[in-house]
Amino acid sequence: MPTDIVMPQMGESIFEGTITKWLKQPGEKVQRDEPLFEISTDKVDAEIPAPASGTLQEIKVQAGNTVQVNTVVGVIAGDGEGAAAAATAPSAPAKTAPPAPAPPTAAAPPSPSIPADLAEQEKEGLERQDQGAVTETGDQGRIRSSPLVRKIAKENNISLAQVPGTGLGGRITKEDIEAFIAKYGKGGAPAAPAPARPAAPAAPPQPEAPAYTPAVTGPMQPVGGVTPGEIVPMSVMRKKIAEHMVMSKRTSAHVHGVFEADLTRIVRIRERRRAEFERATGLKLTFTPFFARAAVHGIRKWPIINSSVEGDNIHYHSAINLGIAVALDWGLIVPVVKNAEERSFVGLQKAITDLGERARTKKLKPEEVQGGTFTITNPGIFGAEFGMPIINQPQVAIMGIGGIKKKPVVVTDKDGTDSIAIRSMMHLSIGYDHRIIDGAVADQFMAEVKKYLENWNEEIL
Repeated sequence: MPTDIVMPQMGESIFEGTITKWLKQPGEKVQRDEPLFEISTDKVDAEIPAPASGTLQEIKVQAGNTVQVNTVVGVIAGDGEGAAAAATAPSAPAKTAPPAPAPPTAAAPPSPSIPADLAEQEKEGLERQDQGAVTETGDQGRIRSSPLVRKIAKENNISLAQVPGTGLGGRITKEDIEAFIAKYGKGGAPAAPAPARPAAPAAPPQPEAPAYTPAVTGPMQPVGGVTPGEIVPMSVMRKKIAEHMVMSKRTSAHVHGVFEADLTRIVRIRERRRAEFERATGLKLTFTPFFARAAVHGIRKWPIINSSVEGDNIHYHSAINLGIAVALDWGLIVPVVKNAEERSFVGLQKAITDLGERARTKKLKPEEVQGGTFTITNPGIFGAEFGMPIINQPQVAIMGIGGIKKKPVVVTDKDGTDSIAIRSMMHLSIGYDHRIIDGAVADQFMAEVKKYLENWNEEIL
């Protein structure tokens, strides 16, 4: 019996969604819970799984159209049903769906100016506190694929780094992984042996090449699927980010301050305990929970940082709901760790890791990006010393995390003697709403955060 595919309701306050891409076409086989199409709402972007197994018989609402929730957008025929119908061309968009601009064929890469997820420092292997180098920590860390694709790859001992993706933004589809296995079998393609070459005399030292030499023999290559000179419409998420940022600048009287902090103690603790932490919890030990705990400590002493403006009133929030900014290939999202003040260090790491992973795989629920009272963002992931982030309304403050780098620093011992030492230093920035937070209060809050980090004495396990 055919199964209707409906536009799901992603939250109580969400009444419509935009289909950004169909991951299957009429006539193709689908499995229950396999990603079928992608949608974008004013809260989240998400992959919608197939409600049943069978063959995609009909697409009723084409990509780029916005429809009300519970609208039938397609039909899945059961195995053996509707073979002839499945071969027909997709029907016209539903009459209830007002036309919208078609989305770009590929997502633009994240801009370095976009605040990034703190946990992403671990996934990208940016060990700036040691050597400022970039090291890949896993061949599947930044590869876009669905849970089904990853399951197939694991069962067949395939590294997704070997599989070329044909989906949106290089996303690896089920067809990509199956075609790769059909061609190379389990285990994937072996590395080609290097051709034998006769020994050559050592070349004399050459002058160092410039850091970047532009190619002049061919056309400019597109990056991330975007062709220079191309004009593409904004996605729903991009439009909402634009509206939210402009509204925030118009609403709040933004002021910023920057503090330098010595993270040497935390860097050493993390380096010494990271293997033990992963064995005990199954989680990677990132820097994010250290900053989250410090922020919670500072907010307890200066609760106005965790407030919002409601008319002529100031609402002091009883719960500390920390937003953690996550940079995605297709935009920016801020999932929220609810009741952060009640969570242990391990609990914070678990929540941050879970929210970050589900943000990148489009599995977040609308309520998980709502209700934040204070936000932490990380402009330092690409090497920035610090950033001047925009407040996430209706909050009144946001803390930015700069990159951790080793520097020579003047230190004073207990006898008052000065010396120069190599320390792991970083910058913390605070953006605050001067309508209700004075500079003295913001600075004292940041001084508490700095002190807590520099004198860390909390157990992490």
